[in-house]
Amino acid sequence: MFKECCAPIDTLHLAIYNFKRSWMSNLISVDDALARILAHIEPLEAERVPLLDALDRVLTEDVIADSNIPPFDNSAMDGYAVVAADTQSPPVTLRVIGEIAAGATCSDICVTSGSAIRIMTGAPMPAGADAVVRFEQTSESDHVGAHGRAPLRRDSVDVFTTICAGDNVRRAGEDVSCGAVVLHAGALMRPQEIGMCAALGHSRVNVHRKPRVAILATGDELVGVDEPIGAGKIRNVNEWTIAALVLRYGGLPLCLGIARDTIEHLKTKVEEGLALRPDLMLTSAGVSVGDFDIVKDVLASEGRMEFWSVAIKPGKPMAFGHINAVPLIGLPGNPVAAMVSFEQFVRPALLKMAGHRNWRKPTVTAIADEAIENSGRRNYVRAVVRRCAGEYRVRTSGEQGSGVLTSMVRANGLLIVPEGISHIHVGDHVEVQILDWMFEM
Repeated sequence: MFKECCAPIDTLHLAIYNFKRSWMSNLISVDDALARILAHIEPLEAERVPLLDALDRVLTEDVIADSNIPPFDNSAMDGYAVVAADTQSPPVTLRVIGEIAAGATCSDICVTSGSAIRIMTGAPMPAGADAVVRFEQTSESDHVGAHGRAPLRRDSVDVFTTICAGDNVRRAGEDVSCGAVVLHAGALMRPQEIGMCAALGHSRVNVHRKPRVAILATGDELVGVDEPIGAGKIRNVNEWTIAALVLRYGGLPLCLGIARDTIEHLKTKVEEGLALRPDLMLTSAGVSVGDFDIVKDVLASEGRMEFWSVAIKPGKPMAFGHINAVPLIGLPGNPVAAMVSFEQFVRPALLKMAGHRNWRKPTVTAIADEAIENSGRRNYVRAVVRRCAGEYRVRTSGEQGSGVLTSMVRANGLLIVPEGISHIHVGDHVEVQILDWMFEM
């Protein structure tokens, strides 16, 4: 009797064991999943945009100087333009023959031995002068007396130091020479690159177009952020977090709202997204292996899709393929899993589309302040990184459940536990992806 009762249970256990074994054997690595995605992603075409709109975007062509920077020899200091040879036996008194302000011209004046011209920073060097002596090294520096500002002599100046030809002079082309390639295609347009283009007279530049990303959340349980939560309902968190991540990494989010769990509604939402001409489509939820969701069935019927179990925690289920030639990445439904998967897979795809050549997430090596257990998959543990006594320390940011969004709110990094590592000990050196640098160093 006992054996008869146990036989079905043993059969069930065997079936579960075989399913888990089959599932584990079909796991693909994080690196393999990323490589498969990036193999189908190409940089987007160029567009010409106003200079400020190019910030944090990638150039598609070289920027070549069509003039010198600076365009003429000019003074690097407020002082006196002189003939350097006149200062070899200081002190020396020179005759002041004029004054040149920044923005002025000086074609009608020439410095000769024994004379000097009062000059301001950025003003063009007058003919004959080969150096500038700073005000602080002349009698102008001590014309402030005990009873206030003493009258400044205008017809002569005493020089108290020896200077050499070229001192305090910025030569034409010293920074950039005409014809030089100043910025190469592929350069990231930071504020300093923006400034360089402005210096060269470029008010518009050619950069890769921003990726247009359609975002679709799925599930009957979802309600909008402004709607009341009824029984069994949750708010549509993923659409907002994913849209914010798209914006952070240079894309243009196209929010499609919520697709309900019917074939007709899901297909309609996918068609709405395609009508917006996206460069990438993202869905959340409904791509788990063995679940009852219809998302994977609709995606498979509408395009060429692969459904993966990725050796990552959190965020094992994932889909990738094309719908009407548009790349589509199906993210997990749990908010934290969706965000972690975005960072590892969608972020690199967006950066490649936008022309970036390096899409590796910044990391630091830190010392673990607490022990961490791991299942064997590559685990991205939400963590808090801080700098202490010249080194980074890291601890978890709280409960690590894939639906615990507060652990992401507290986190500024993701502690990486590599595949095959089951335990991190206190004091171990670990790699941590930095989510943002807005923490005390």
